[in-house]
Amino acid sequence: MQKIINVLAVASAVVSVAVVGTGAFVYVNKDAIIEDIKEKALGGLGGSLGGAGLGGDLPVGAPDLAAPATQASAPPSSGGMALPVPSSAF
Repeated sequence: MQKIINVLAVASAVVSVAVVGTGAFVYVNKDAIIEDIKEKALGGLGGSLGGAGLGGDLPVGAPDLAAPATQASAPPSSGGMALPVPSSAF
């Protein structure tokens, strides 16, 4: 029984040292870790912007977004909601 308790104590000590060591490593290298993550996150955005902002990919202004009068959809003629509403929940 004593051997089992000793093994558990040694395992607990190993886990404690690993947690403290990892925390110390992250604390000492936090600036490098933050810079690395920033570079990875912003690196993907730099190529897509091309240095020219959004470019001509998006429409600018309401006239570009509005549908022509011939394509405008008419509201439903049922006089109520567009989706059917159940009369009872039960």
